[in-house]
Amino acid sequence: MALRLVNHPVLANYYVTYRCNARCGFCDIWEKPSPYVTLAQAEANLRDLKRLGVRVIDFTGGEPLLHQQLPELLHLAKTLGFITTVTTNTLLYPKLAEALAGRVDMLHFSLDHPDAERHDASRGVKCFEHFMRSLDIARTLGERPDVLYTVTNENAGAIEQVVREITGPRELTLILNPLFAYGEGDAAVGGSLDPVHFGALRRWARQPGVYLNEAFLALRENGGNDTQAPVCAAGSSTIVISPEDELILPCYHLGANAIPIEGRLYEVWTSPQTQALIRHEGRLPQCAGCAINCYMQPSFATRVNGYFWRALPSTISYAWQRWGLSMRPAPYRMP
Repeated sequence: MALRLVNHPVLANYYVTYRCNARCGFCDIWEKPSPYVTLAQAEANLRDLKRLGVRVIDFTGGEPLLHQQLPELLHLAKTLGFITTVTTNTLLYPKLAEALAGRVDMLHFSLDHPDAERHDASRGVKCFEHFMRSLDIARTLGERPDVLYTVTNENAGAIEQVVREITGPRELTLILNPLFAYGEGDAAVGGSLDPVHFGALRRWARQPGVYLNEAFLALRENGGNDTQAPVCAAGSSTIVISPEDELILPCYHLGANAIPIEGRLYEVWTSPQTQALIRHEGRLPQCAGCAINCYMQPSFATRVNGYFWRALPSTISYAWQRWGLSMRPAPYRMP
């Protein structure tokens, strides 16, 4: 049995809305009807997340910048001492950049291809121009966004162009995010990255300014999550909150249980019923073969096993590139 390093959740995936202004082919979240979280809900939940030991809040979606009060949500999270992260398709970033400046510790701009026509086709809307403009705006504000590149069989060969033309000249970090599938049968979304690309990805991971968690590739080579000896710690390491103010278990993509929070997140998460559900993390039939990056990343960090050691070098490298010697974000200064 793997040694457990952390016995409390470390990450919250806070879905501020499922709405999105893009139509990516490898994602179906934009098809969902969705409200927006309220500041009152968020304040209560963030305080309980603090009590539960969470360190990082990922304000996600959908497209999180569609939430008109995202700057206020980030301000609240920062005043409570959380590390914050936001990923955006950049369509709204030029308009909101000043309001977001200084409030996001890990700001990610999504990119699918360094060619405008191919990127826009992948996104279903014209957004490459916004992406490039957002890079320049962020730089003038002293921000240093990462470029999040979802690696597919179609764009794996364009990584060199991304580094040469986009991230390299701007001294930005390129995050390689291997495509993963979710759902079953005809309802499956996304697809599997062909292992023929793994060798090239590993070579890129050793280049300055490029980040790849190599444990992602190792997990895929080993067939994904094993329900008899699960690596997945989605339920215990990550708290998922929906725009409807529900606790989602065991993870967003499976979403088998949606429990109303109603200002009682701490009590709901620590209840015997919820903890019983969490004990099944990675063991459900639907968990077999799973390799979903956003839940495996915290899973690798909470248990000492082979994947922990495969993930550790890239994690240290990313922290060094982003924060240098301190390995921690700069203290938040009240605006």
